[in-house]
Amino acid sequence: MTPAVFTSRQAIQFTGVSQRQLAYWRKIGLIVPSRFSPGGHSRYSFTDLIALKTARQLIDAGISLQKIRTGIGKLVETLPEIKTPLTSLSLVATGDIILVFHEGTAFEALSGQEWIFPIARLQYEIERFQQSEQESTSRQGELFPELHLGGKSADTGNTSAGTAIHDCRSSDLNARRESL
Repeated sequence: MTPAVFTSRQAIQFTGVSQRQLAYWRKIGLIVPSRFSPGGHSRYSFTDLIALKTARQLIDAGISLQKIRTGIGKLVETLPEIKTPLTSLSLVATGDIILVFHEGTAFEALSGQEWIFPIARLQYEIERFQQSEQESTSRQGELFPELHLGGKSADTGNTSAGTAIHDCRSSDLNARRESL
């Protein structure tokens, strides 16, 4: 069973962070221990260890401490429901960029720019459009049945849909003239 809290020495052992980094990060507020002993010594929770390990991996990947701090600030601003971004979100460092994966999207931590093109969503929209077009064509067929007789007009045998409409109008005019 995992203990509820860890000493600074244990945190260093499990995360690979140095004593100096741990003290500095605590001082600047990057990662502050969740608890303190009655004597005032830092005690880290499992969540704190995840944050320490994540920050360490981002630094190892070439992300500056300044970018990590700024990125965390932006993430808290962008996603106010996320109180501890280093432990609650999936982060990927690519060069000097931190990508954040949250609720099916990926975006850059500092700018908020979306990075993954949602191919499945685009495919769904195209299929909806095509279905709408087919339904529209079907409704046109109900309005102009002569357009759906294999391309031939029922009256004239012409093969052009435009001609079929034209012939239909011409025959209507001829019928009106005859009735006058």
